[in-house]
Amino acid sequence: MRYLQIQIKGYRVLADVTLDLHPLTVMIGPNGCGKTSLLDVFHLLKEASQERLDSAISSQGGITALLTYIPDVPSRLEIALQVDVASPRSPEPISYRFVLEPLALGYAISLERLEWHFDSTKPQPYRYIDANKNAVYYIDPEQKGPRPPDWDYNPRELALAQVPRMYVEPETLRNTLSKTLYLSFLDVRPDAVVRRPQALTPATLPGRNGEALFAALYNMRESRASRPFYERVEETLHLAFPDFDHLELRVVGAGQITLAWHEKSLTVPLYPTQLSEGTLRFLWLATALLSPEPPPLILIDEPEISLHPELLQILAALMRDASARTQLLVATHSSDLIRWLRPDEVVVIDKHDGKSKFTGADDPSLNLEEWLKEYTLADLWLMGNLGGRP
Repeated sequence: MRYLQIQIKGYRVLADVTLDLHPLTVMIGPNGCGKTSLLDVFHLLKEASQERLDSAISSQGGITALLTYIPDVPSRLEIALQVDVASPRSPEPISYRFVLEPLALGYAISLERLEWHFDSTKPQPYRYIDANKNAVYYIDPEQKGPRPPDWDYNPRELALAQVPRMYVEPETLRNTLSKTLYLSFLDVRPDAVVRRPQALTPATLPGRNGEALFAALYNMRESRASRPFYERVEETLHLAFPDFDHLELRVVGAGQITLAWHEKSLTVPLYPTQLSEGTLRFLWLATALLSPEPPPLILIDEPEISLHPELLQILAALMRDASARTQLLVATHSSDLIRWLRPDEVVVIDKHDGKSKFTGADDPSLNLEEWLKEYTLADLWLMGNLGGRP
């Protein structure tokens, strides 16, 4: 399953935006233009798919804290997805949409629909979910017509999160949304979890805060199937850090594991408490991007933080490689990162009258073909030819 497009209306500066999603989509633009807001929307979808919409909205200050304050934009939040389900039954994507409206206390889900036009002989799509405020209907493939839920339905949570697991397409979308991985600001303080011994679990991903980094590396190394991915992690570290020799993953008792970083010029290894912020962050990102079992979608906010500019060429190659196995949506301020990307991988964000505007760097209106014969995307962005500047 792959996300093809997202439409957002009424979320902070995302007053009315439509973004086509590629295997690798990297957004660049000034502060406050909506890059992180778009990542936050996908995180909200993840939480909502697990019946945590109410708590997710409450943790951000309530529905009014999420809505835009632009005068000509309706005071409601609307999110719509187009998703390729890769089904042999039909090439048509699944369409999913919901609308949240503020109330005096809280919010109402005023509309929610999940539909799929898989039968070309019928003019109307097959509708799995059709909800309008408290009138909620699921389509049961075994029965004729819609039926209301026959269980305790929670009107403050999405119907998608409560749909019976027997329905393959809705369950696939729900499960896909729930697995989204959001990598943002790794905590690298002296007492951070990424610097302490960690629990040895069956993890295949390093965790949003690096809490499973050592376990993920250990499991990659010990499994015959995933050993090549671990070897690629070490190969990448050799490219990034010329003095690097190898990693050592030590079980230190009580189900705990730690990491030792060996360098050619040192007689003793370095431990996580001694590694630099940039080294830990790069290892964390590389482990996520080279995971043998990546989630359907990885969100990365400002991957360039603490990294030397020369590491960004390697990081760009890792992201492109990972996009063959998963989908990536990245927000950046770094011209050094987009220098190594293709126009179809870059989206430039501008802000006009308080509203975000998204433009793909491959948009014909930008007329970049001749410019790119002499300049990189980074040059064109810094020169202002792409837009997305403060």
